[in-house]
Amino acid sequence: MTTTFITGANKSLGYEAARRLIAAGHTVLVGARDVERGRAAADALGARFVQIDVTDDASVAAAAADVAAHEGTIDVLVNNAGVSGPHKPTDELTAADATAVFDVNVVGIVRVTHAFLPLLRTSANPVVVNVSSGMGSFEATHDAARVESSFAAPLYTSSKAAVTMLTTQYAKSLPGVKVNAVDPGYTATDFNGNSGPQTITEGTDAIVELASIGSDGPTGQFRDRHGVVGW
Repeated sequence: MTTTFITGANKSLGYEAARRLIAAGHTVLVGARDVERGRAAADALGARFVQIDVTDDASVAAAAADVAAHEGTIDVLVNNAGVSGPHKPTDELTAADATAVFDVNVVGIVRVTHAFLPLLRTSANPVVVNVSSGMGSFEATHDAARVESSFAAPLYTSSKAAVTMLTTQYAKSLPGVKVNAVDPGYTATDFNGNSGPQTITEGTDAIVELASIGSDGPTGQFRDRHGVVGW
């Protein structure tokens, strides 16, 4: 049985990925900052809730300790929690805004991965999936034919570019652990007012695929539901 921990799993992509992985036979742990929403989501899914705030060292350490005490291991870590950042003109963005976005989207991945690595290393097939975005792809955001090129979101896009690079560096430097990044694609979620053309299920295709790889699976890749993404 594969045990999978997903951050930000109380809604949207995280919730749908949890639902699909449970259906595929995973034991899924629903990680969420908000206790009430997280527990409600876990109850609806038939999963166990673990409270975690990816911006708080003590909360992340407590979550890892909780999983160590109950499951004793995890096979898959899905770093899904993320924020879009403030919606305001670029010339009004502040250092505090940048710090808040990067603390969730980038530093949060470092914080959670560091805390859960000891549990992952007890698995015969440890896997990490980092949810990045095509909005962080240099190729996509400079291709006039792609929707990513039509938006300007300096903090979100740069944070997701950092997630992809962080992923490839982890893949190089963590032997035995498969680490990949995912671009869900332009999916109808609360991030975009449900305006994306993809369904929430389509948006989780790559997450589910990479959370389900075997010992011969890829590492250090950036993939969407169609395959490897240029970045």
